[in-house]
Order: sequence, then C-alpha cells, then structure tokens
Amino acid sequence: MALARGLGDTLARRGITLVYGGGRVGLMGILADAVLAGGGRAVGVIPRTLIEREVAHRGLSELVEVDTMHQRKRRMFELADAFVALPGGFGTLDEMFEMLTWVQLGLHDRPCAFLETRGYYRPLRTMVEHMVAEGFVRAEQREALWFGDDVEALFAWMAAYRSRPTALDVDPHSVDP
Repeated sequence: MALARGLGDTLARRGITLVYGGGRVGLMGILADAVLAGGGRAVGVIPRTLIEREVAHRGLSELVEVDTMHQRKRRMFELADAFVALPGGFGTLDEMFEMLTWVQLGLHDRPCAFLETRGYYRPLRTMVEHMVAEGFVRAEQREALWFGDDVEALFAWMAAYRSRPTALDVDPHSVDP
C-alpha cells in the first residue's frame, strides 16, 4: 500500500496525470486516492460491466466508460505516455503484456515498468531474461522494460529512456492496437 501511495504522491507532485483502470478497490484505488489527495488528476477507464458491479471509483477527475476490456486497454494506450504496473493479478499482467507485445510489434515504443515490493515481480523478471537468452525477445525490446522497487529510480529511468526502434517490419497502421 505504501508503494501505491508513494507513486500517487509522486505523480501528483510532478503534475503527471494518472491513467488507470478506474477501480476504487485494491492498489489501484489507493493509487488514485493518493493522486487526488495530492491535488493531481486521475483518469479512469472502465468497462460498463465493472461499473455495474460497483467497483468504479466515482471521485475521479474523469471516468471514461467503455464496452469491453479491449476498448479499455486501447483507450488507456491512447491516453498514456508510459505504462507502470504495481503488484497485481491476471488483469494487471494482461494489460502490461499487451503493451509489451505492441513494443515487440513496433506499434509503440513507450516505456513499460513493473514497480514492485518485496520482490513480487522477481520471477517474472527472471522469465523475461530467459526469453531474451532464448531469442524470443530481442535485447533492444527488453530495454523498454524496467523492474524495480523505488519510485524515484523509476522516474529517473523514464527521464533517461530513449525509444529504440524495433527490428520487426510491421506497419503500425496495418494492426489495430
């Protein structure tokens, strides 16, 4: 919880808008509350089916309603300059892996980060390194991905991040991200 609050405080202090899944529960709710408490802007993107289950955060700066999970990911992609995942479950991994797949396909070159606590993403980091070693992920694509547990280090990495064109020859207009 401290990690989510720390990220939210930093986003608000830096004047960076939070774009996230729009929920009021779990770490994402804590993150949004911290952004708002710090005077920042929080934009949620949520499928209508989740609104109906009463998990939507109603106190956000803006709540964008969509029909499907794919539309949610697409809209968050359109609104975001970078992607950061806190510890989470399948939904968190789904959203991040879609963004990483789009890096691999050359559809975007925005930084992606797993901000963790207590080594939560250590097994995933090991798996990603194994994927690079086995040739399934290119080293330059791996460079678009950061793992760590320090919010200030995350922002330092993002400030130094430079896009690296992918070697895949995919016309971004031929694939709908």
